Amino acid sequence: MLKSPWFLSILSVTMLILSWPTWGIPILSFFGLIPLFFIEDRIRNDNVSYKRSRFFFFCFLIFLLWNLGTTWWIVNATVFGMVFANVCNSLFFALLFQLFYWAKSKTNLKLAYIFLICLWLCFEKLHLNWDISWPWLNLGNVFSEWIWLIQWYEFTGVFGGTLWILILNVWIYEILRKLSPNLHYKNLIVKFIFPIILIVVPSLISLVIFNHSEGQENEVNVLLLQPNIDSYADKYSQSNLEFLDLLAEMTYQELKNGYDIVVTPETYFAEGNGEPIDQFPITEIYNNLLNYLSTYPNTQLLSGFQFYRTYKTHQRPNLSSHMLRDSLWVDFYNSAIDLQWGFPVEYYHKSKLVVGVENLPFKKIIRPILGDALINLGGTIVSRSTQKERSVFSHGTKRIHTGPIICYESVYGEFVTGYVRNGANILAVLTNDSWWGNTPGHKQLLSYTRLRAIETRRNIIRSANTGISAIINTKGKIISQLEYDQKGILYGTTFTNDKQTFYVAYGDYLYRIASFILILITLHLMSIEMKRVKINKRTSTE
Repeated sequence: MLKSPWFLSILSVTMLILSWPTWGIPILSFFGLIPLFFIEDRIRNDNVSYKRSRFFFFCFLIFLLWNLGTTWWIVNATVFGMVFANVCNSLFFALLFQLFYWAKSKTNLKLAYIFLICLWLCFEKLHLNWDISWPWLNLGNVFSEWIWLIQWYEFTGVFGGTLWILILNVWIYEILRKLSPNLHYKNLIVKFIFPIILIVVPSLISLVIFNHSEGQENEVNVLLLQPNIDSYADKYSQSNLEFLDLLAEMTYQELKNGYDIVVTPETYFAEGNGEPIDQFPITEIYNNLLNYLSTYPNTQLLSGFQFYRTYKTHQRPNLSSHMLRDSLWVDFYNSAIDLQWGFPVEYYHKSKLVVGVENLPFKKIIRPILGDALINLGGTIVSRSTQKERSVFSHGTKRIHTGPIICYESVYGEFVTGYVRNGANILAVLTNDSWWGNTPGHKQLLSYTRLRAIETRRNIIRSANTGISAIINTKGKIISQLEYDQKGILYGTTFTNDKQTFYVAYGDYLYRIASFILILITLHLMSIEMKRVKINKRTSTE
C-alpha cells in the first residue's frame, strides 16, 4: 500500500493542501512533492507500458486536487474561471514533471534535479508575467503566515522560498529512497542532519532579523475606510456623489483629529462607465471631493476610481481600446487617485489585471474569435487599460511618498518593488475582495501582502471594501485590522522608510540565475538527443 501511486498521490495532495495559508502548516511543503518522486521512480521501473502517460495522469491528479483544495473559493465569483484556472495550472505543473521525466532519461540524476528546480523557478516567473498569469500557488507564498521564518525574503523575494522548498524535497527524497530498512535510528539521524541544518539555519537567521528593532522614520497617521458594500447587489447601483456622502459620513468625526492619509477601497467611485479622465478636474465629483478636503488641507486622499478616455480615430489606438462606434474608441481604467487641497490630482492605473475579469488574454489571437467578452463581475465587462511605470503619490506638505497597489497587484513581488525604486517610502493597498465571500480567498490575499512588506521593508496600509483592512509593519506583522464583513474605519499610526532592500535593488535575480543554468542544461540535453538520433540513423543504414 505504501508504494501504491494512489496512496502516494493522496499523501502528496494532503501535505500540499495542509501546508497552504492561511490555516496550514507551511513546513509540510518541504515534503509535499516527495511522494511524486516515488511515483515517478515506481512507474519508470515497473513492467507496465504507457509509462509517461501514467506518470502524467498522477501528476495532473495531484496538482489538480491541490489547486482545488486551496483555490476552490474562486467559484463564488465565477464557475468557469475556477475551472479554467485550476485545470490550466494543474496542466502546467504536470508538464514540468513530464520534462523532468524526460531529462532524467537523458542525463545523470543530479543534473536532472537541477533541471527540474531551474525549470520550476522559470515557470513561476513566467506565471508572474504572461497573459494568463496566476501565481497564487507559487511555492514561496506558502510561508506568508509564518513571517518569523522568512525575514530573509528581503534578500531573495518569494523565489528564495520556492528554491528552499524544492531543494529540501529533492534532498529528503533521495535520503528516503536509499534508506535501508534495518538502519539504526542513530544512523538515521546522521543521514538527515544536513537537511535539518538547511531548515534550521535560515530559520534562525530570520528570527534574528525578526527580533531586531525596525527602523522608524517619519510618523504617518492614517485612516482606512471599510464601507462593506455588496459588490453584486449595491456597489454599481449608486452614484459617486452618494459614495462621497458615505465617505464624509464615516470619516467626519475622526478627520477632526488630523490624519495625513485617508484611503478608500478599489473602485470606491465606480458609477456607470466611470468618470472622463481628461475632463475629471471639471467634473462635479471632483469639485465635491475638493470641498470635502478643503476643511482638512493637510490630509491626502487616496481613493479607488473608475475612469475612461475616448479617442476619435479610424484605427484602434491600442490593444486595450474598445470601439463604441465608427472612429470612436474608448479605454477603461481601474485607477487610484491622489487628491489634496491645493495640489493637482495624480493618477495611477492598475497594471496587473485579473485574467478573464479585467483582461482578455492573448488579445490579438482571441479577440477576432470571441470579441471583448469578459466575465461579468458587477461593472466589469471589458478589458482595462494599464500603464508601464509605477506611480508614487507624494504628500503635499510632508515627506510621505505612497505607492498605490490595487488589489491583485499585491501578489506580485518584483512588480511592487517598482514603487519603491520610484521613491515610495510607504505602500497602500486598495482592494475589493467581496467577490469571493467569506472564504479563504480574501484571507490569502491579505496574507500575501505581508510578504511584500518583508521584501521591500515598507509599512503597508490596506483598505478593503468588505475587509480585511489592516496596517502592516515592515516585518509583515499585522499591527491592527478590521474584520471581514464589518463596516467601519481603521485608524492608526505607521512610519515611512527610505532604505532599499537587496531584493528591491536586484529583483528576481534567482530566476535569472536559474534561467541561465536551464539554458545550459537544455542545450546539453539536446546535444545528447541529437547524438542518439545520429547513432540510430547510422545503425539503421548499416
